[in-house]
Amino acid sequence: MEAECPHAGGPMQDSQIDIEDSAYVASCPWHAYDFNVETGESSVGIKACTFPVDVRDEYVTLLYNTEDSSEVSLVKLEPVSEKFMLKKNRGSKSKTTPQEEAPPAQQIESGPAKYLDENATVCDWCAHILNTANPEHKIELTHHLFSILTEKEASSSPMPLGRGSVSPPAQPPREGLSEVQPWAIPKAGKGGTLKSRIAMLHALANIELWAIDLAVDICIRFATFQTNPDSPGGSRELPRAFFHDWLKVANDEAKHFSLLRARIEEMGSYFGALPVHHGLWESATMTAHDLRARISIIALVHEARGLDVNPMTIDKFRRAGDSESVKSLEVIHNDEITHVTTGHRWLTWICQEEGTDPVHVFRSNVRKYFRGYIKEPFNAEARAQAGLDGRYYQNLEGIPLA
Repeated sequence: MEAECPHAGGPMQDSQIDIEDSAYVASCPWHAYDFNVETGESSVGIKACTFPVDVRDEYVTLLYNTEDSSEVSLVKLEPVSEKFMLKKNRGSKSKTTPQEEAPPAQQIESGPAKYLDENATVCDWCAHILNTANPEHKIELTHHLFSILTEKEASSSPMPLGRGSVSPPAQPPREGLSEVQPWAIPKAGKGGTLKSRIAMLHALANIELWAIDLAVDICIRFATFQTNPDSPGGSRELPRAFFHDWLKVANDEAKHFSLLRARIEEMGSYFGALPVHHGLWESATMTAHDLRARISIIALVHEARGLDVNPMTIDKFRRAGDSESVKSLEVIHNDEITHVTTGHRWLTWICQEEGTDPVHVFRSNVRKYFRGYIKEPFNAEARAQAGLDGRYYQNLEGIPLA
């Protein structure tokens, strides 16, 4: 596909790829214009140039017609790792029905993860994952849900969504973790020692674990969301692509947790060895009533902040000679650019449907639901790749700190 979106020149190399109606669709990160990757056709009536690609063994061949081949160049080629580090030999899968109650938070789960039966809806699975306290079970079930959703989405019998059929928990339970307030977490240090690097990875693993729940929660909590009925196009429910996008994010976060947990164990420790906090979920609670606010704060503030600090964290591990951790952290950083893109895409979609300005909506939500300043330094390049220019985050203050 051509590198520039035919609408306004957005970078198509940073598009998110989704499956819609059994076709692969690339969505421009700037304004969420969608293009069929095979035909270039869009639902908005414009068309992008596409080129046949042939993949054989280690060679990728691009076919195009041009008199001057110097005008064609490769814009971006970036490896993406989908490697999961699931723990093996956990026993056989057990099955349950969506109606069975989840175990109470204080009960320690044991044995294999519990799988729902084939009649379970997307929302059934989301509730089940949110109520799963065991981290290993949570990432296993999240990966399974995204796999079956993607498989069925490309078939004649897509997975039922189950909008409004089940409710999420107020807060997902945790198993085997010592939870403290955010300010009580010991300082991790600068990464110069093994102990410091373990603490840094442990803190990141905790963030990724909550990020799984946040991406799953947005699917079930806002499953019945509809745009403002007074908007120009009237009220619209969320399309199926919304659920696929956010469960892709959840699947990525599960992958990230598995990579970090495995690396912590390789370094001689384990996840749960240090105290953790649930500060991210407090933001989810504050935005539980409004999808626009949830996307603004979780995806476009917290996730975007990760884009700012990730390169500095990676540099600390690189200077310490910890190349194995660097590999995992680079995978995480590249994935998280697409997560911010997902947030930008769906906030833009809602605002387009409602005839509002996404920049204004975002900044308004930050002032209402985020405590403190949106602080520099900003990774302007990564933010721009995700669709956020300076209008979103420059000179922005949320709720004043007491």
